[in-house]
Amino acid sequence: MTSLNPAVARVTERIVARSRDSRQRYLDLMDREADKHGNRGFLSCSNLAHGFAAALEDKAAIADVRGANLAIVTAYNDMLSAHQPYGRYPEQMKLYAREVGATAQVAGGVPAMCDGVTQGQDGMELSLFSRDAIAMATAIAMSHAMFDGMALLGICDKIVPGLVIGALRFGHLPAVFIPSGPMPSGIANKEKQKVRQLYAEGKVGRAELLASESASYHSPGTCTFYGTANSNQMMMELMGLHVPGAAFVPPGTPLRQALTRAAVHRLAAIGRDGNDYRPMARVVDEKALVNAVVGLLATGGSTNHAIHLPAMARAAGVLLDWEDIDELSAVVPLIARVYPNGSGDVNHFHAAGGIGYVVRELLGAGLAHADVLTVAPEGMVEYAREPVLDDDRLSWRPSPETSLDDEMLRPVATPFLADGGMRLVQGNLGRATFKTSAVDATRWTIEAPARVFDTQEAVQDAFKAGELDRDVIVVVRFQGPRANGMPELHKLTPPLGVLQDRGFRVALVTDGRMSGASGKVPAAIHVTPEALAKDGRSGPLALLRDGDVVRLCAHDGTLDVLADLSDREPARPTEALSGMGRELFAMFRHFAGGAEQGGSAMLEEAGL
Repeated sequence: MTSLNPAVARVTERIVARSRDSRQRYLDLMDREADKHGNRGFLSCSNLAHGFAAALEDKAAIADVRGANLAIVTAYNDMLSAHQPYGRYPEQMKLYAREVGATAQVAGGVPAMCDGVTQGQDGMELSLFSRDAIAMATAIAMSHAMFDGMALLGICDKIVPGLVIGALRFGHLPAVFIPSGPMPSGIANKEKQKVRQLYAEGKVGRAELLASESASYHSPGTCTFYGTANSNQMMMELMGLHVPGAAFVPPGTPLRQALTRAAVHRLAAIGRDGNDYRPMARVVDEKALVNAVVGLLATGGSTNHAIHLPAMARAAGVLLDWEDIDELSAVVPLIARVYPNGSGDVNHFHAAGGIGYVVRELLGAGLAHADVLTVAPEGMVEYAREPVLDDDRLSWRPSPETSLDDEMLRPVATPFLADGGMRLVQGNLGRATFKTSAVDATRWTIEAPARVFDTQEAVQDAFKAGELDRDVIVVVRFQGPRANGMPELHKLTPPLGVLQDRGFRVALVTDGRMSGASGKVPAAIHVTPEALAKDGRSGPLALLRDGDVVRLCAHDGTLDVLADLSDREPARPTEALSGMGRELFAMFRHFAGGAEQGGSAMLEEAGL
């Protein structure tokens, strides 16, 4: 077996040491929960009768505590294309459970919002905190203590992290994530990007833009670019929470149905009362989280996970920070280029070898931990295989030894880039994430006068007025968790891309998010401390003024303003946060932690 890369070993050991006390407290809690709530037989007759009253076909089995009773926690709605296929899953899963002497019930639903719909709208300011709401809804679903395992149906941006966080608080139970797969590929991604930029320049109208977008996002299934949703699916594989190879099989196919059936059967087999107990608390450990980071870096995944990974880790008692991600990025090569980092989408990625190929390469190079507990019997090595149907029987075969498209996937020995492209930049403006894998190396250093904005709408107005036609670092502040819930600023990508195409040296610095679709413009995002920091204090971004020269450099990891800010009064946010339900989330904003800790109010106040 290949020895583990020394840097991966060093980072893992550091995380283990840093997390020793918090991880042990978590595991002790899970042991107590297993003893107290590990079997629904402890419920009173009245409790139990309420729990199976509507389970007409399964009453006897649930009442007699005969076989595992599986909780289905679903993020189904038919407005999200990725989640629309889940509508029929519960009835199918109940049948699959009965095949192995188990039962299944829909324990609860969780909210599922789409950042693509809310992008640039007021509703986007609920997006990050929807993750906390999803985690709490998961806890409510599981609080009935009727269950022996968790089948988690979720795919998109905040939904998977929220489900992970909530489910980890019931980590004495096994858990399997069940995806539904990506929609078919639409128009070429470069064509979509071109139309967006033409619209930003006023060269095409709304009808042309809508036609382009509709040809891209066009049917049930996950959006096909490699943003946060598809990065989620990759990470669930690298953390051992899928049945192997489940991530990118299309919806509505026999193979997808067979994988869902296999997931239900496997979940029923790994409960506490069987011979192969695999509680989620033991699957999601320090090594599994390092594997998730390594997979994210190797595939050029979403920068949103610089926030979600620390939050998910904290829910398992593990303390993960941006220095860990930065140090891993220095040794993990970029071996996949998936749009927006390349021309092909996740369907092309899957056809070229997909996650199975990536896992094979990472394990072969000693960049991922092989010795981890997964829901699959043989551990991480099984995730280097791909599922196939042979005469309607599901089996797994080795993933391709060579890439089927070297413009999409390459071996570790000849990567696209020598590092994973998610770097920590820091200086007198704070700490931030810079996704270098999507940006040409000639633009990794930008030094220019700042133009400071408090809203993305103000940036767009200045762009349309021609005020940004110069070398400029666009600063968008008061976009952090405490200020307005940390919305994605993806709507800024087209105008900033236009400025860059005109030959200007352009960068973005913000305490907001830019997502996995951030594109080609250099950006320091998630700046922490945010402009509106805790306890009435302000972060350095609140002290910036137009014309201050800012230097952003991914080569040496710096984010500095070349001006003395010591005698300045901080600016204050002026936008009123009401309407679209934002007033209901004031408590979340008030208690939110910093971006590097996961930007969560719930985890912060729970002391996790």
